[in-house]
Amino acid sequence: MHPEAFSLALSFLDYLGIGVFAISGALLAAEKRQTLVTFIFFAVVTGVGGGTLRDLLIGAPVFWVYRNATLMICIGAALITWVVSRRMIAERALLWFDAVGLGAYATYGAAKALSFGVAPVPAFVMGVLTACAGGIIRDVLAGEPSILMRPELYVTAAALSSGLLVGLPYLGVPPDPAALIAAAAGFALRGLAIARGWALPTYSN
Repeated sequence: MHPEAFSLALSFLDYLGIGVFAISGALLAAEKRQTLVTFIFFAVVTGVGGGTLRDLLIGAPVFWVYRNATLMICIGAALITWVVSRRMIAERALLWFDAVGLGAYATYGAAKALSFGVAPVPAFVMGVLTACAGGIIRDVLAGEPSILMRPELYVTAAALSSGLLVGLPYLGVPPDPAALIAAAAGFALRGLAIARGWALPTYSN
């Protein structure tokens, strides 16, 4: 696969991940009752943070620098969140938007790494990094506890999506179905963790 010749499914997951992560960043700014400038800043940082680190590590052109659509999506997400009344936003909306982005972006990140010749195990790591780094940066900037310091299933869900994207083709699953299965599985695991409070066991010794 040529590095930029992604299928319709993977391109959809790319833009979906950017959009929902941007919304999650803007929602955190809303919770903090910040200005419109902060809304946009948080949307951009969350939307492109993970993908930027991925591209720098795999030697790819940083994706948002060479196209207008990415930043326009982030700014649009911030503006929509700004004008929507808080009463119309579910209390846990940030968590659910984050869950959608997690599955989509972990899948796309692993696929892009593979397309640039990255070996399967590092590509798996790139998928997890793509999905998690933007949210971690967002939380650190907002003074929120990093998701890495909480036992809830978050990185695990990203790892599931990334691992399935890398592994399913070895079982004969075509690329597009593999991508959609991987993204859905990560979202499902994260969604169950949100709904049922699932978490990893913590160290107790």
